[in-house]
Formats: sequence, C-alpha cells, structure tokens
Amino acid sequence: MRRLWVLLGLLAVGPAWALQVVATTASMGMLARTVGGPQVQVSELAPPDRDAHMLQARPSMLRALRDAQLVVAVGAELEIGWLPAAISGAANGAIAPGRPGYFEAAAQVPLLDAGLAADRAQGDVHPGGNPHVNLDPLRMAAISKALAERLAQLDPANAAGYRERAQGFAAAVDARVPTWKRKAAGSAGVVSFHKDVVYLTGFLGVPFLGTLEPVPGVAPTASHLQTLAARLAGKKGVIVHTPYQPAAGAEKLATLTGWPVVVLPIEPPAGSEAQGYFELIDRWVDVLARAR
Repeated sequence: MRRLWVLLGLLAVGPAWALQVVATTASMGMLARTVGGPQVQVSELAPPDRDAHMLQARPSMLRALRDAQLVVAVGAELEIGWLPAAISGAANGAIAPGRPGYFEAAAQVPLLDAGLAADRAQGDVHPGGNPHVNLDPLRMAAISKALAERLAQLDPANAAGYRERAQGFAAAVDARVPTWKRKAAGSAGVVSFHKDVVYLTGFLGVPFLGTLEPVPGVAPTASHLQTLAARLAGKKGVIVHTPYQPAAGAEKLATLTGWPVVVLPIEPPAGSEAQGYFELIDRWVDVLARAR
C-alpha cells in the first residue's frame, strides 16, 4: 500500500523530468507552456502588470536562470536593461545568447519599424524593430513553430509532441482570425500610450492614430496632446493605456477629444496557456470594435 501511495504522489506532481524554461514575460510563458506541454516547467520573470522595458535584475531572477535549460525572451532589446545582467549574474553558459538555450521570439518573425536610427533624440527606439510582437496572433503562431524546433533540439525524444502542440496553437489562431477581423472591421481607430499595439492594429486592419508619448519613453506633454487632439478633431476613436502607464495623458486627451479611455493589459495573466492569450486578444478586439 505504501508503494502505491508513493506512485500516486509522483503522478500527481507530473513527469519525473521536465525541461526548465524561464520566460521573460507572460506571453512568452504562455507560448512555452502551450508548446512544451508536460515536458516543460515554466517560470516567468516579468509580472504582466509591470513594464518589461523597465525592470531591474533581481536575485530571484538569477536563481531561476541559474537552473534554466532554456530562456524564452521577447528580444529586439525589449529586455536590454535587465536580462543581459541577469543572465550574466546567473553564470549559466547554456542560456547565453547564441547558445541553444537562448531563444528570442522577435528574431523569428519580420518586425515593424526595423532599421530606425539609434538616435536618443527620437526617444527609446529599438533599431532592430518594434519588439511588441505578442499582440499579433499570426506572428505568435509562427514563433510557436520556431520554439517547437528549439525545444526539439534540446529534447529530441519529445520533438513530435512539441511540433504537434505548435501546430495546434497555429490552427487555433487560424480558426479565430475571421471572427476577430469581422468584429474589428470598421473600427475608427485607437490612440495608445506607447507604440505597443501596432502589431495588433496592423493584423486587424484598424487605424493606428498615434501615441500619447511624443517619442518612445518620454511622458506625454501638454503641447503634444494639443497637437494630437487638433489632428484628431472631428474623428472618432478610443484611447487605450495599460494598467502600469500613467492615466493623466489619456484623461487629458479624452477631455480634448471626447473619446473614451479604456485600460487594457498587453499581456495575458501570469501562468496562462493558450486560452488566456486568446481571451486577451478577444478583449482588445471588443474594445476596438466599439470605436465607431
């Protein structure tokens, strides 16, 4: 009887071996869980209610990275302020950039705004391209397939499962695309705080009308908001910002334009799998669809 209880306990905690994966954001964690399935154990470094641009390397990050066999990062310098320092501090050569244990989502797909000059006068620009690919379901589907190949490289015995789950995620995206686009069709457009929704608006065909920031990383100014409001005069739309972005600029533009303000996350909840991601996109589509 004692041996039976021991066996049941082992089954309850999952497989005896799992690939240790550290994801930088909740979206990357979602992809790792969705593609990795029972063969991976995933932790996330950036909480979804924090700006992944602005974190600092912490001891908890180093502990997670020290035991990791794979890091799944957004890339395109989104985590440049803290991830390189955290990886260096973890002293785990297997997850260093350029090694199989380091994977960047942004490197797997074409990026918007690539090739911009690294001119600080233009704000916090990313010369490699806009890193906020997570809000484009089609790019995320492509990334899932690339991630499956990386997992297969690290764990050949389970390669078929990784590829099958990535294909399943891509198929689930494809099945939802017509509904998302139909709902969003005719949207008047959106102003966001930061240029972090352009992949979604491009995917849906929704007009992207500007940002509250005058340039990336610079807080809204009165003169910029006045200029933006004048350009939007007579139009309809919606103003969106995330929970961690200051509300003052959005509220000021709403006063000048009469547009509604909506607070929306750009990441699914921590620990999400595919359904949490699809619900995030559903929320954005519903908000954009009301902007008419």
